[in-house]
Amino acid sequence: MVAIAALLCLGPRPAWSVTLSLEEIAARLQKTYEATSSFSADFSQTTTIEFNQRTRQASGVVVIEKGGRMRWDYQAPDKQMLVCDGHLFSMYVAKDKQMIVSDAKNYLESDITYAFLSGSGNIDRDFTMERHEGTEDTGVAHHLRLTPRKAHPQVNYLDVWVNGVTFLIERLRIVDHFGSITDLSFTNIKVNVSRPADYFTYTPPPGTEVIRP
Repeated sequence: MVAIAALLCLGPRPAWSVTLSLEEIAARLQKTYEATSSFSADFSQTTTIEFNQRTRQASGVVVIEKGGRMRWDYQAPDKQMLVCDGHLFSMYVAKDKQMIVSDAKNYLESDITYAFLSGSGNIDRDFTMERHEGTEDTGVAHHLRLTPRKAHPQVNYLDVWVNGVTFLIERLRIVDHFGSITDLSFTNIKVNVSRPADYFTYTPPPGTEVIRP
């Protein structure tokens, strides 16, 4: 066992090694995203449908900016694009040769991922919190389980892994009311890198059916 005196000689402990309360973790997470103008990362996604236990995997690149701008570029196994410029939300599915275009407002209000990663939500106001440590945790992450205070049509609860140094979300697991799970892991995270406005629009290939509900 390392002597206490030796530990003291190492200087201050890193932030992640200090025990923080739930409220302190939530406050630092909130502050981090409120001060972040943009978030981008490579993502891997695993979706498990409860009623048939079918699992789907996907990966790509996500960029989220304040002001309702967002782009999820699914690159594998099939090309899909979810893009929003703050006014219109478009979902393009290459294999179906279709793009659905709708008003962004309804989508953004219900998209809990955007609220988290843009800092537009309020964790303490919107969720009850509890620690949820498990075998999947790492030594530099805070693992929280968040349950919406008001019933959410798509979310029963969230598991969130927060980096203990940067207080950026490294993993987000969304569980719906039927037990289906969407598990997102983020790597190569970058913040405060702006993109041109046209990055958040998408023109589909010729022959694509464009549907406007």
